[in-house]
Amino acid sequence: MTNPEASGRDAQSRRLTAEHATARALVSAASMDEAAPKILEAICDSLGWEHGAFWTIDRTADLLRCAEIWNLPSVSFPEFDAISRSIAFQRGIGLPGRVWASGQPAWIPDVTSDTNFPRSKVAAREGLHAAFGFPILLRGEVQSVLEFFSREIRKPDAELLSMLSAVGHQIGIFLDRRRAQEELDRFFQLSIDMLCIVGFDGYFKRVNPAWQRILGYTQEELLSRPYLDFVHPDDRSATVAGAEHLSEGKELLHFENRYLHKDGTMRWLLWTAAPIADQQVIYGAARDITERKEAEATLALLVRELEFSKRRAEEATEAKSAFLANMSHEIRTPLNAILGMTSLALGTRLTAEQRDFITTVKSSADALLEIVNDVLDFSKIEARRLDLERVQFDVRETVGDAVKLLAFRASEKGLELAYDVARDVPDALVGDPGRLRQVLINIVGNAVKFTAAGEVLVRVATRQPGDDDRGVHLHFQVSDTGIGIPGDKVAHVFEAFTQADASTTRRYGGTGLGLAIARRLVELMNGRLWVESEVGLGSTFHFTAAFEPASDTPAARVAAAPRELEGLRVLVVDDNATNRRILVEMLASWHMAPTAVGDARAALLALQRASPTAAHFHAVITDCQMPEVDGFTLARWIKNDARLRGIPLVMLTSIGQSEDASRLRRLGISAYLTKPVKHSDLFNTFASLFSVATRLEAAEDAPPPTPRPRRPLRVLVAEDHAVNRKLVTTILNKRGHTVEAVEHGAAALAAFEASADQPFDIAIMDFEMPELGGLEATKAIRQREGDGRRRLPIVALTAHAMEGDRQRSLAAGMDDYLSKPIDVDRLIATVERLADANGAGAPAQDAASLPEAVAPAVTFDADAALRHTGGDRDLLKQLIALYRADAPMSIRKIARAAKAGDAETVRIAAHTLKGSVATVGGAAGRAAAARLEAIARSGSLDGADVALARLRTELEKLEHEFHAADLVAPARRAGVRRAPGRRRQGRRS
Repeated sequence: MTNPEASGRDAQSRRLTAEHATARALVSAASMDEAAPKILEAICDSLGWEHGAFWTIDRTADLLRCAEIWNLPSVSFPEFDAISRSIAFQRGIGLPGRVWASGQPAWIPDVTSDTNFPRSKVAAREGLHAAFGFPILLRGEVQSVLEFFSREIRKPDAELLSMLSAVGHQIGIFLDRRRAQEELDRFFQLSIDMLCIVGFDGYFKRVNPAWQRILGYTQEELLSRPYLDFVHPDDRSATVAGAEHLSEGKELLHFENRYLHKDGTMRWLLWTAAPIADQQVIYGAARDITERKEAEATLALLVRELEFSKRRAEEATEAKSAFLANMSHEIRTPLNAILGMTSLALGTRLTAEQRDFITTVKSSADALLEIVNDVLDFSKIEARRLDLERVQFDVRETVGDAVKLLAFRASEKGLELAYDVARDVPDALVGDPGRLRQVLINIVGNAVKFTAAGEVLVRVATRQPGDDDRGVHLHFQVSDTGIGIPGDKVAHVFEAFTQADASTTRRYGGTGLGLAIARRLVELMNGRLWVESEVGLGSTFHFTAAFEPASDTPAARVAAAPRELEGLRVLVVDDNATNRRILVEMLASWHMAPTAVGDARAALLALQRASPTAAHFHAVITDCQMPEVDGFTLARWIKNDARLRGIPLVMLTSIGQSEDASRLRRLGISAYLTKPVKHSDLFNTFASLFSVATRLEAAEDAPPPTPRPRRPLRVLVAEDHAVNRKLVTTILNKRGHTVEAVEHGAAALAAFEASADQPFDIAIMDFEMPELGGLEATKAIRQREGDGRRRLPIVALTAHAMEGDRQRSLAAGMDDYLSKPIDVDRLIATVERLADANGAGAPAQDAASLPEAVAPAVTFDADAALRHTGGDRDLLKQLIALYRADAPMSIRKIARAAKAGDAETVRIAAHTLKGSVATVGGAAGRAAAARLEAIARSGSLDGADVALARLRTELEKLEHEFHAADLVAPARRAGVRRAPGRRRQGRRS
């Protein structure tokens, strides 16, 4: 009979034996593959089981596969071994699958009768019955499964399974540690950095193979000698200091020293090290930075060479800039004389042949000046001496002005030239309108040049900026129907002095600089320029530009159109679909109701159908040049139809068609505009036609010189070039001024000192003159102006036109700056403005404190009035008649409102009158109306009586000017028309 107590002790002993045998197998094996058969043997032998198998997880297929089998030497199970090696188990299938799925040990008393044991038949044939399995776990996850078999049928042993579960955990922990150690060893061995463990005693304890690869020493050589033996002698003291730093328990980062290579060369090492004080060791990592140090040395040499080259380049740039300045002066000086003298000659009596010759000379000089300007612009851009201005400007006016400059050239070729600015483009932006205009003129000019028939269209739209972009980004497109550019030539069109091919230059002319300059200017505006083109079909040039938003909307532009224009039904007649669309969009933007048709017959039919209805048209805009039936014929049809003859008609003509004006007068056309039509021109035309205040006025340039100077001036001119002296003297003498001309700055200084009793009103100084230049002479004059002597306004005159000239002239004490060739109007306006601002007998004062002078408004500016009517004097008479009929009512309305204290009514009436009086050229009257409007806008009418009296006075003067200029049509009834605002004689108040 078996003793249960002894049997229990025996089982406990076997379990402990199995546990110890497993631990020994793990310790003696280098890897799990090596330990697996030993573990199987130890467990089978200690527990008395005949067969064991080791199952691993195929992570890719998510299956269990048999990796190792062990059998008791005295038995064999070949068929069972074979099926175990060939089969793979999913989770929950078979004994290994059940252990894998549950993560717990499992026991089967007899596998031959188990329904979830796929190998049961083979086990039965080979006499295997009892089985158990347990998992190897790591952090709760099954890593592999061990299973064991006996030829006996055995009941489950809970204690054994519990012990085996603990064994599985131990194996997992051991494997994790062994794997981590293997990874660390592998990292240590394979690292490209030099890893080491160094003792506080000054010897290496361990080094990785990178040391031998980099320094050439074997591991034995490195471990056998103090590490300082390998350090470069010049770096040993620094290395000892670093070691002492580490011995104090501090880390060492970014320490550099040199180690000696076995072949006698030197290697630079960059160290990072940390101490373990209680173990008296240092863990260090070094990287070979020899190539980097050599590169740094090479780079330092290159930097020194580059700095030297940079200084040389800067000196060359300065020399180039000086050369450009001198060449600018030398070229512009004779050009200035040619252009100035030909302009004066054209103002004298000449025969037709003489006028033709001189006009040709002036045209050629203008062309030469344009080339010189292009070359100088390109040179300034290349030298990075060109800066952009930052001023507020009107986008639509700038684009319109640029396109309109090329209208005559397009008209000569029979091209349609138009521009379209999208509604969402802001009215006002901050940037450089002059350079933007230059880019547009270059690109549109090229489009016109290379287009023989069809149209050139400029489009402007907003572009969504990128995440890093700021401001307002515009996208400009210039499309043409010209010759196009071959694909292999597109990349060259933006290169300097290059066109698509040599034959293009011969046929069309040009320097090839325009697009190169345009591209660089666009880049300065934080944009880019590109082109899309197809030979024979035309090209589209695109460019983007960035601008700053305007802080406020210019006073000359108000977003909302006057309500009097809202809802006006306008018929647009043009055979060109692009022009029709642009005109319709303009009118619609002001809340009018436009309708567009493509020919005169369709227009007449539309007018006749709408005439008897409430939807009749209030105005017609028609092109004068249309196939089959032109605009003049349409105007005649409208005039001859009693139902239509009262409709205002605006004629669109091309620049240069001088015969149009006479035809317009005969047909009684209300107004005409030249194409391409500017927004402001079209708006002002409708405002004039329907007698409403003009809220959308064209941006004004600097005021032109007044018809007559306020007083004769005494002018000092210092100019070394005889022709230029003659030109300036002649221009100013014609204005009634007295000029004293000298040849250099020293003579100018002497003339100034001699003028104490009869001082000069203003001086004009050339920059570069012999003996004493203009800047030096100005500084000397400013030094002599003390003791209460009147300050002399000085205008700089130079042919340099280089960036910085204006700043240098103002810094020297000059008051303004003019470049050659001389613009006659600008010269006169500048001289008279500064002289009048300074005033006779005014004491000297600092230039920065001088007020900005404003040219006095004239009573009647006939030239401006004729510009509003395109030079049509009869049309101007009609507008004056309309003004004279309306002005008295406006004056009475203002007077009644002022008496009643109604400031808003005064403001509106004054604003309306301001627009109408400006249309007929009443500059002084417009200024008086503007003053009254400003008073009323403040909400208080203090001073309104005085302003109204001033307005009446100016309008009376304007009435006299109309009569003097023979612009007042004869009265239809007896009597003479009264001046605006005058009561009838004898009428009771």
